[in-house]
Amino acid sequence: MFDKSPLSNWPVSWHQDLTIAVQEQRELGGWGPWSQKAGVSYVQPPASILENMLAVRVHLDQCEVDAGCLRVVPGSHGLGRLGDLAIAGLRQTGVSVKCPVARGGLLLMRPLLVHCSSRAAEPAHRRVVHLEYAGVDLPHGLKWHQRVEAALGSG
Repeated sequence: MFDKSPLSNWPVSWHQDLTIAVQEQRELGGWGPWSQKAGVSYVQPPASILENMLAVRVHLDQCEVDAGCLRVVPGSHGLGRLGDLAIAGLRQTGVSVKCPVARGGLLLMRPLLVHCSSRAAEPAHRRVVHLEYAGVDLPHGLKWHQRVEAALGSG
């Protein structure tokens, strides 16, 4: 969860969401770099993992265009993992779309979608719960940091 409040009204530059949270760090080819935040291990996995994920952003507050709503480059999630220069080039030639969301609304996006947000013109709370879902198990014995198993009823 994050809150862009009147006291913390930060912009977020154009990027892709490239890291996942895992239970422990293991040195694997094609995985990395690794980092730690609040005791949790994070890693940049191969693009094939990110391509099978979906982020759901639950907006607890109204987020209009002038409130620093998310801006995205449509279709960019299909281009794979992009470096900073490729993202800058895409921004010069691509079109971006602003994504205002009402209080209680949902915004669904792929982690590899190129996106950003600006500061709010009139800072107010913009609380968002950001949930990530994956359609794949992790290979090489890695385990997701938190995993919720779907409970299927038998009828």
